[in-house]
Amino acid sequence: MASHRRTPKPGLRTSRVTVLSAAAAAALSGGAAQFASADPAGGAAPDAATQLDRLYQQAEQDTQKYDAAQETAERLRGEVADLQDRAARGQQRVNALRDDLGAVAAAQYRDGAVDPTLALLLSDRPGQYLDQAAAIDRLGARQAAQLAELQEAQRVLRQERDQAAGKLAELRSTTEQLQRRKAGVQQALATARTVLHSMPASAQAAYRDGDGSVRASRDQALPPLLDLPASSGRAALAVAAARRMLGAPYVWGATGPGSFDCSGLMQYAYAQAGVALPRTSQEQMNAGQHVPLSQARPGDLVIYRSDASHVAMYVGGGRVIHAPYPGARVRYDPVGMMPITAVTRP
Repeated sequence: MASHRRTPKPGLRTSRVTVLSAAAAAALSGGAAQFASADPAGGAAPDAATQLDRLYQQAEQDTQKYDAAQETAERLRGEVADLQDRAARGQQRVNALRDDLGAVAAAQYRDGAVDPTLALLLSDRPGQYLDQAAAIDRLGARQAAQLAELQEAQRVLRQERDQAAGKLAELRSTTEQLQRRKAGVQQALATARTVLHSMPASAQAAYRDGDGSVRASRDQALPPLLDLPASSGRAALAVAAARRMLGAPYVWGATGPGSFDCSGLMQYAYAQAGVALPRTSQEQMNAGQHVPLSQARPGDLVIYRSDASHVAMYVGGGRVIHAPYPGARVRYDPVGMMPITAVTRP
C-alpha cells in the first residue's frame, strides 16, 4: 500500500501494532470503520498508522476530484456570464430594430394611415408573416430588409438564451458534484482525525511533522538518480518558489499562497515561473514531456499512485518537495515514498 508515512523509530512500530489497532478500531464507526479495517490482502486488520494512510489517500483522491469539479464550475460560470451578456446585447438590438420599424409606422400614421403590413411587423411574431407572399409584395425593399434583420436578431437571441439555460443546468449539476466531493473529503478527514487522536502524542507528532524518512515504496526499486541541474530556467524558478513554501499547511482545495493541496502547490510554484499548469494531478501528469525517473531533474513533476492522485516536485538528491496530506506541512521527502506512475517535465 502506498504511504506518506515516515519510517517509525525503534519501538514505535511495536506500540502501534499492539496498542493502537484496537484503540483506533474502537474509535471508528459505520462505513469509515469498514473502509479503515479492510485489508486488501485478506489478512489481519491494519494498524492505526496504515488505517490513517488509507484514509488520507481516500481524502486526497476525493480532493483531486473536487479540484476538477471546481475548475469545471469556474469555467461554466464564465461561459454562463458571457452568454447572458450576449443575450442582453441581443435583446437591446431587437428592441432597437423594433423601434426603427415603429418609427416607420408612426410616420405612416401621420400621413393618414398605418399600412396593415407594418402593423403585422410590430406584432410579437413578425417572422410568421414573411411566409405570406402578399405581405412581402406590399413591403418596400428597405422595410423588407429591416424585417429580415429583426427576424435574424430574434433567432440569435433565442439561441443564446437556450445556450445560457443549458450551461446553467450544467453548472447546477457540477455544483452538486462539488458538494458530494466536499462531503467525501470531510468524512475521510473526520475519520482520519479520530484515528490520529487515538495515537500517543509522540506518534501523532511523528506522523504530522515528518523528517524526510518516510517509508520507501515496496512496489518498485528506484534507479540510480544523478545530481543534475534544473532542465530550464523556468524549472529552476519553480523549484525556488516551491522551496519558499516549505512549512505551509496542507489544506484540501487550496492553491496558495498561504496553504496548498498537492497539485495546488505545483500550480502555484510554476505560476511564479510564468508557466500555467492545469489544476489537478491527473491533468498535470500530461502537462509536459514524460521522462524516465533515472533522468529526473529539479522541477520535474513526480506523479504517484495508479490513479495519479498525488504529485510532488523533484528537487534533486533523490528528494521531492510536496504538500503531503491534511495535518502536515509542505516538506521534503524521498522520491520513492510511494509508487511512481510518471515523471513529467513541464
